[in-house]
Order: sequence, then C-alpha cells, then structure tokens
Amino acid sequence: MRVLLTGAQGQVGCALTRSAPAGTQLLALSRLELDIVDEDSIARVLEQFRPDVVINTAAYTAVDSAEAQPDLAASANVDGPALLATAIARTPGRMVHLSTDFVFDGAESRPYAPDASPNPRNVYGKTKLAGERAVLDALPERSTVLRTSWVYGATGRNFLLTMLRLMREKGVVRVVDDQVGSPTSTASLTRAIWRVASDAQLRGIHHWTDAGIASWYDFAMAIATRGFALGLLSSAPEVIPISTADFPYAAARPAFSVLDKRATAKALGIQPVHWQRALADIMTELAGSA
Repeated sequence: MRVLLTGAQGQVGCALTRSAPAGTQLLALSRLELDIVDEDSIARVLEQFRPDVVINTAAYTAVDSAEAQPDLAASANVDGPALLATAIARTPGRMVHLSTDFVFDGAESRPYAPDASPNPRNVYGKTKLAGERAVLDALPERSTVLRTSWVYGATGRNFLLTMLRLMREKGVVRVVDDQVGSPTSTASLTRAIWRVASDAQLRGIHHWTDAGIASWYDFAMAIATRGFALGLLSSAPEVIPISTADFPYAAARPAFSVLDKRATAKALGIQPVHWQRALADIMTELAGSA
C-alpha cells in the first residue's frame, strides 16, 4: 500500500510515521514539504508518488487563536482539504481525513453518533465541519472522515505534556471540570487510522476515541497521580477543579463531546482501550525515556 501522509510534523503525523505497518510505502510530508493549499504542489506529489491512500492530518488546530484568525483556519481546514480531495478525485486513490468532536455543540447527554446533526460553537469547529463536507463532496465513494477527540501523546503540544510541565513548575493547576469527553492517545488513534487506510470499502463519517468518559479535571488528576507514581513529578501536585466560566477561553467549547464509536469498532474489527489504560502506557513510555 502506497500512502501519502500530510501534516507529518504534527503529533498524529509523527505517530503515524512511527507506526506504519510493515510493507507500507509511506511518503510522510510536513507542511514545508507539501502545503495542502498549494494546488500545484499537490498535483506534482500525486503524479510523482501515485498513492493508493492519502491520510490528511494537516490542520489549523489552535482553537482559541482561530477566533482571531478565521481566514487562516479556513485556509488550512477547508480550502486545503478541498483542494487535496479534488486532486485525488482525478486519480484512483482514496482519502482518509482527520476531524474533531468540536463539530458538535455539546448540548446532548449521550454519545454523538456519526450521523448526529453537527452544530459547532467556534471557528475551529465550523472550519473542520466545512472541511469534512468538502472532502465528502469531492470524493463521495473514496473518502473516510474520522472524527476523534482530546488527542495527546508522548510528543507534540497536548494536554498531557502541558499538565506535566505546569505541575512541575507550579505544583498546582486549575482545570475545568464541566467539559466532558474521551481522552485519546496517539497510539490508539493511529492504530485505528491504519485500519481505516487499509479498508478500501470503508467510507463516510466514522468516530474513534479511547473508551470511557472524563472531564478535563479527571484527566488532570489521572496525570498527577500517575506522574508522581512514575517519578515524572517529584511531588504530588494539587489539582483544583474550576468551571468553564472561570477560565478565559476565547472560543466556546462543547460541554459534552463524547463520540459514539460502536459502528466504527465493528467495521474495523477492533475495540477501543480505556483512556486510563492508554494514558498509563503513554506515561510509562515517558518515564522510560526520561
């Protein structure tokens, strides 16, 4: 299988590169090597490499900054995926496009199914939703949109590494406890993405996260407890719960963004691991490399 990966320098892109299945011919390109808003560059890479599958992880993911930079967010999250999908449509290839739980408003109290009505509350979510639709419109029979949530890993910029840094520096952190979702490790997510990439029959919108539900406060408490036990933290930090109203977000967040992944698990033939188990694995990896 010949796979073109965009956004290879991001945390998901790096994890996909490390976890590529044996026999995969992978061309992993960073934004500097392939800017997905550059139509000529896209055409050149597709013609030269001729991928069977393009996995698009390139995106503008700075949720709060997107409120002040909507054009930049739209360029990366809407125009880029649209150009990429349109170019792939002229080849025999397929596309796997990564999206987000932020396409939902968080007003529900049960997990969102893939066919649930989206209603994003911020610029980031709106642009990601528009990007999904652009991909599905251009490649209705040869694209898969995979939504996920609260992604973190051993590298990159994410909640886990930010919490560990703040806990070391300050000894106390304040974390919102009224936003609920499913933390998802890059190890779990990339396993699912590679399954999607290898299944030529899978199309449309799918959901994938780790199992279980947590608030950001729950997530931070688990990081604090395990971080101290593994020696990643020299002392047990204090984690103080606060409300969303107490935190100065520029972008509104969904209060509940748990995704229903049952159909995807059945289609892929795998079951999600619990987020606590996935977190333990990632933090043990961090401790081993410290």
